[in-house]
Amino acid sequence: MSKSGPEKAAERRLPPTRCRRFGVCLRAAFVLLAVWSNAGKAQTPSEYQVKAAFLYNFAKFIEWPPASFPSESAAFQICILGPDPFGNELQEITRNKTVNGRRFQISQVADLERARTCQILFVRSSEKTHLNQILDGLHGSSVLTVGDQKAFAERGGMINFLLEDDRVRFEVNQKAAEQAGLKLSSQLLSVAKRTKT
Repeated sequence: MSKSGPEKAAERRLPPTRCRRFGVCLRAAFVLLAVWSNAGKAQTPSEYQVKAAFLYNFAKFIEWPPASFPSESAAFQICILGPDPFGNELQEITRNKTVNGRRFQISQVADLERARTCQILFVRSSEKTHLNQILDGLHGSSVLTVGDQKAFAERGGMINFLLEDDRVRFEVNQKAAEQAGLKLSSQLLSVAKRTKT
């Protein structure tokens, strides 16, 4: 069966992958994003639509310690520190979805005390002058820190988005993630770049 224009456009945004399962999950997310686009929007997913799809998939390919959730029924929290660049994209891609039986909750946070309750924290580049303070303040928690700024992973962030040839890729600071008690799947690591830390 031939693929529609939106599906083909979404697939062009996929990073090269050796892992079929991870690629299939991302492809499904991109197809959903293409369906959500209305006639007034471009058919190719935007940079932050792609990043939203990645954040959603990180939740499925990383294991958090049980103690990082306040209860067995607590939501899986994806938080944004700084101005929200996603619009409704994160809300849409996680709507009616669960991970390990937990519903998703998307929040914008303004302080480190609240950030420590999140499972994924996306740190905007607007916060780069405070990055050391942010990462130090999260020490001892099991928060996956994700950013899209230069040297984010080298400075202790766990996952950093990169733009290469107009495609969104990501690099991983595996040491920082493991120190926080997070277990990254081999599928995730197989499609990531590694930092030199």
